[in-house]
Amino acid sequence: MGVIKEKILPKSSIYTDDFSIYDDLGRHRNEYVHRRINHSAKVYVMGTFIHTNTIEGFWSLVKRGTAGVYHSVSQKYLQTCLNEYSFRYNRRNQGNLIFTSILERAVERAS
Repeated sequence: MGVIKEKILPKSSIYTDDFSIYDDLGRHRNEYVHRRINHSAKVYVMGTFIHTNTIEGFWSLVKRGTAGVYHSVSQKYLQTCLNEYSFRYNRRNQGNLIFTSILERAVERAS
């Protein structure tokens, strides 16, 4: 709960799966709106847009990429690794434009 209180604004809606680590969120109903996607009951989407598929896809990419490229990442470089995979994931539909985007940002910073 310490990290949640530090990083997530009060009254935010938090969507999680049914993993037991999120049980404490239920005790903080006045601070957060907590909704669970009940994967153990084979429920993966609530309504039209409520799901955890996007974040699960991101973590899958991070885990596979880290194991395949770096093999492991120390705590010292974990944030740098997550920044890289966040950049890649947010531009995953750009195809080869990622390289161009990186070059453009490098030129902006050098100016």
